[in-house]
Amino acid sequence: MPDDLRSQFEQAYVDLKRLGRRPDNDTLLRIYALYKQGSVGDVQGKKPGFFDFVGTAKYEAWAALKGTPPEAAMRDYVALVRSLAP
Repeated sequence: MPDDLRSQFEQAYVDLKRLGRRPDNDTLLRIYALYKQGSVGDVQGKKPGFFDFVGTAKYEAWAALKGTPPEAAMRDYVALVRSLAP
């Protein structure tokens, strides 16, 4: 993985915390899933229980990216965070 992609990914994470406004829930789920896929790879662990609505939504968003190469997820994450910047 190119070092510049890793540094862009890490910078996007920092930039996300400085947005000043909270993205909508669908965008937050996409951000979460791309971050996890880019940093960890395919979904791991058990799916949360039925009544853990937030945990289940996060798990399902991440699982939807199964098989996506981490580099592609990192590029998509960086592009999405940049699109949210004012």
